Amino acid sequence: MSVRIDWRASLALTGTVLKYLALTMFVPLAVALIYREHILEFAATIVLTVAIGYGLERLDPDPDLQPREALLLVAISWLAVAIVGAIPYVLAGYGPGSQSALAHPVNALFESMSGFTTTGATVMGDISFERHSHAILMWRQLTQWLGGMGIIVLMIAILPELAVNGAQLIRAEAPGPELQKLTPKIAETARILWLVYFGFTVVYIAILYGLQLVGLAENMTFYNAVAHGFTTLPTGGFSPEANSIAAFVPIVQWVVIPFMAIAGTNFALFWFLLRGEPLRFIRNTEFRAYAGAIAVLTAITGALLYGGAAPALGDLGGSTEGTIEPALRQATFQIVSLLNSTGYATSDFAEWDANTQIVLLFAMFVGGSAGSTGGGIKVIRWLIILKFAHRELFTAAHPEAVRPIRLGGYVVDEDAVRGVLGFSFIYVIIFGVSAVLIALDASRTGQIELTALDAISASIATLGNIGPGFGPIGPFGSYNGFPMTSKLLMVFLMWIGRLEIIPALVLLTGAFWNR
Repeated sequence: MSVRIDWRASLALTGTVLKYLALTMFVPLAVALIYREHILEFAATIVLTVAIGYGLERLDPDPDLQPREALLLVAISWLAVAIVGAIPYVLAGYGPGSQSALAHPVNALFESMSGFTTTGATVMGDISFERHSHAILMWRQLTQWLGGMGIIVLMIAILPELAVNGAQLIRAEAPGPELQKLTPKIAETARILWLVYFGFTVVYIAILYGLQLVGLAENMTFYNAVAHGFTTLPTGGFSPEANSIAAFVPIVQWVVIPFMAIAGTNFALFWFLLRGEPLRFIRNTEFRAYAGAIAVLTAITGALLYGGAAPALGDLGGSTEGTIEPALRQATFQIVSLLNSTGYATSDFAEWDANTQIVLLFAMFVGGSAGSTGGGIKVIRWLIILKFAHRELFTAAHPEAVRPIRLGGYVVDEDAVRGVLGFSFIYVIIFGVSAVLIALDASRTGQIELTALDAISASIATLGNIGPGFGPIGPFGSYNGFPMTSKLLMVFLMWIGRLEIIPALVLLTGAFWNR
């Protein structure tokens, strides 16, 4: 079988991506200097990353991307940045006096892939400044911000050589089944999306730090404000605080909620809002469904919590039984956080009762909007699936009827419908098989005890880029107890989940490599 793909072109541009990734490492390097910490892990990684980038660029000085080369570039770039991003963790784990789990290359790769794919799953059992430096924890936060809107989308915005095939690249990387061009030039669209993303991040950081300045949130330091700004808008969920957002007072939690909801909304809608077209929100079918799902699931969860579904958890949430504000706050927070895959927590929902956990598990399957930074299956796909099911029932009774699927007054192309059904089928198959493999691996090694719900949540939490699950991987738990084989499987799940499965799995087919 002869290989027809020009892989050198893809690898050469991957080298360019790595060179620019090296520039972002100056942020944690500066943090290390400010806090007088070791800088070797980042200085060495910057030099190594630039060297690898230049080496790969020499494979093809004038790369020309065709559609399949573009798919290959997206897939291997995300693998490459995760591998390079793991190097500081390994070096820091072997640092003076450190006994971090991140010293193991598989754990470091898991943490790095979780960061860049905005999953938020962690192998760091003890998150504290006593065990980890400010610089390492800030790098962990920054990886999520870089991965949120998309590394390739950022490269298209700043590199003219990638803008030529920008539409194909964004289609392969961006979450959701469709690409919405905001301007005639795709590079301008990429810049607009990143500017909106950057703007929300700045506003959010200013509000969080402002709460401390006015005396409403004592521990929301500038470091914490920036750190959480880097992980809320990308729906990432990493936090330098071991107790996540539960470490902060209720007013901080209420501020986080709307920004998590914004992160799960199609960012193109905010561009139209800035252009004076606010009705785009109201008329957008997917946004109405997204907001409706949040409202309904929050009402159900709030009622369960008000009725005593959560035990008294002290500093990690307190009792919600018979109290409206804590029940409403925790219900709203956890539904928004899990529905769009952010993964923050204000309470240890692994301790909630079974009925409430089932509602949360359902929320994990919904996902954010297409064109957002949210993970999961996506709201628009669920809408198409439901309309397809309704059409099948109608045509069963009226065989001669021709009934196209419509969304927002527009007919959905049948190829798009077939693509959504194919994606959803593959997604469910991979989720189910992975849950079984994770359970079997845990039983084989005896390293960790998992219930069926725990294994299911581990599979959907990594494939859907959600992060926390139930049992030992609850919001204040860790994936460190899993066997290395399961961790590698979950690294794979995070990778294909972030790339919407098809652009990654197509590389494993013989048809992709032959003309």
